[in-house]
Order: sequence, then structure tokens, then C-alpha cells
Amino acid sequence: QVQFVESGGGWVQPGGSLRLSCAASGIAIRFYHMGWYRQAPGKQRELVARIDGGGRPNYADSVKGRFTISRDTAKNTVDLQMNSMKPEDTAVYYCNFFPNSGAWGQGTQVTVSS
Repeated sequence: QVQFVESGGGWVQPGGSLRLSCAASGIAIRFYHMGWYRQAPGKQRELVARIDGGGRPNYADSVKGRFTISRDTAKNTVDLQMNSMKPEDTAVYYCNFFPNSGAWGQGTQVTVSS
């Protein structure tokens, strides 16, 4: 059974940083395209960043230059380093396959406010 467990969320002031981590079980992430997604209140879930099977990243325009996606194939984790954060980054963040599988974990709440 495939499972993704997200962690690392919290509260941060504008301009601050957070690092999210996604632990995958039931699969070896090195064989898959993986993504970080987020859903803000009242909005649809959106793709924030993805990393392909070869380790190449791609970012939404809204986070380009501020967020960095990475993976550790030995630990089977996918991380999202978020810098220069903005209030509009406030959302629940999820990891999943790219394209997503439709089965979502609990996510991790990120709140950016002063």
C-alpha cells in the first residue's frame, strides 16, 4: 500500500523559511515523478513543485526562485525547502505522485503571517 506522510509545517513570519518533508512507503520514489501540492482555504489544490524520475525539478511561477524541491532516494523522502515566504503561501501542503494519484495523505499546515 502506497502512503505519503508529510511533516515540517508550522507558523512562520513573512520572509521566513520552512522545510517540509514527505516520507513515502510502499514505493521507491526514484522510479516516479513526485510533486508537492498545496491547497489554500477556498481554493483548488495546485501543484507547487515537481521532481522527475531523473531528479530534475520544475516549479510553479508563484514559487520559482523561492522554493526548492529535492529527494533522498536512500531515505525515500521528498523535501520542499521554502524561503522568502509570503502570506499567500499559507495552505495545507501535500506530496503525491505527479500526476497525482488521487489518494492524498493528511498534509501539513503552513501558515505565513505576522
